[in-house]
Amino acid sequence: MVGPQGEQVGIVPLEQALQLASDVDLDLVEVAPMARPPVCKLMDYGKFKYETALKAREARRNQQQTVIKEMKLRPKIDSHDYETKKGHVVRFLKAGDKVKVTIMFRGREQSRPELGFRLLRKLAEEITDLGFVESAPKQDGRNMIMVLAPHRTVKAAAVKGGASADEPAEDAPVEAEAPAAE
Repeated sequence: MVGPQGEQVGIVPLEQALQLASDVDLDLVEVAPMARPPVCKLMDYGKFKYETALKAREARRNQQQTVIKEMKLRPKIDSHDYETKKGHVVRFLKAGDKVKVTIMFRGREQSRPELGFRLLRKLAEEITDLGFVESAPKQDGRNMIMVLAPHRTVKAAAVKGGASADEPAEDAPVEAEAPAAE
């Protein structure tokens, strides 16, 4: 048995341990049931449960949430539309999010998967400074899927900055405006 301040009490019969717990107005909690003999501790069980829940909540708060954004393309996408979609992918990667790029094939396009593969490879080559291919392009029924992830430095900058990459950081020097001429 372990006392309320963590001191070793020793091997105590169950009845005596329960009596000690009621004397100090605490609960007798079995902390190591598989040990020989089993280990029990005198503690306030309600307070123990509350502190455990608090620690679990704090651990969840400090966990990094991975967000996966999705961008859908077609194999015969126009160059301007491609640039627009690429801009969205760049923005997502700068924000530190993963991007799932899906190419949707319809009808006869399904017989030409190399078009989609070339498009995904082109996109991957153009964003190499921001991210890398986490999962290579693979055919999944009518779709071809590739997952892009930001580099650790980009992700760390996005988490540290908190603002978007286009906005200046709060601690960045701001140029003062010249006084207006009168």
